[in-house]
Amino acid sequence: MQPPQIVSKEQWLKARLDLLEKEKAHSLARDRLTRERQAMPWVKLEKDYSFAGTHGAVALAELFGDKSQLIIQHFMFEPDWDQGCKSCSVMADHIDPSVVRVAHRDVAYAAVSKAPLEKLEAFKKRMGWSFTWVSSADSDFNRDFHVSFTEEELKNSEVYYNFRESKPFSGKEAPGISVFAKDDQGVIYHTYSVYARGLETFIGAYDVLDLVPKGRDEGGLPYGMAWLRLKDRYDDQQLTPLTIG
Repeated sequence: MQPPQIVSKEQWLKARLDLLEKEKAHSLARDRLTRERQAMPWVKLEKDYSFAGTHGAVALAELFGDKSQLIIQHFMFEPDWDQGCKSCSVMADHIDPSVVRVAHRDVAYAAVSKAPLEKLEAFKKRMGWSFTWVSSADSDFNRDFHVSFTEEELKNSEVYYNFRESKPFSGKEAPGISVFAKDDQGVIYHTYSVYARGLETFIGAYDVLDLVPKGRDEGGLPYGMAWLRLKDRYDDQQLTPLTIG
């Protein structure tokens, strides 16, 4: 790894302070964007969605529990797959430890996938996750939120994803996050959805890598996330603790 430039400590400090001003401006811009996101108008849901859960059928309203806000991860897991999408799994790895914390801010979390419940539960156990995960195999939910596509749609030059016509995916599923709110009368509203690169927000490892000189080091890969693995499929050599002293 070659450094871009070697300078004196004083020159480094000047460059760092210049960058700090830009980082502060970025933080303020992000705060403004967050406020705009939270002020987005809501749309009332007109369907009563139902899913397959551990104890039988589960209505969307039940996924809220005693919370008034609900985050749903559109988790890619096609019915004929033996395991979930690795990229969605990386997101889940980051989100799962936060579920108990966001619950204390009136937020429930659940994942929804097309695969049958028994596959979801087996994979969830393998990954060591604790969040609620339900199957939408017999529901229009995935279609209505534009994360599931038909064979006919995939044959076309474009599919509707991320609020616009996009190139078709290699599979029938796509990732996303959708947010819902429930008022005091039990009426459910869709408040927000995010797809594609907007989902990087949920992958904290990217923020960590963005701190180091080589960054995500994805330049020579066939696609950006090609290096990602399910957490139990990495080479153990990468996880060997250092022996110090």
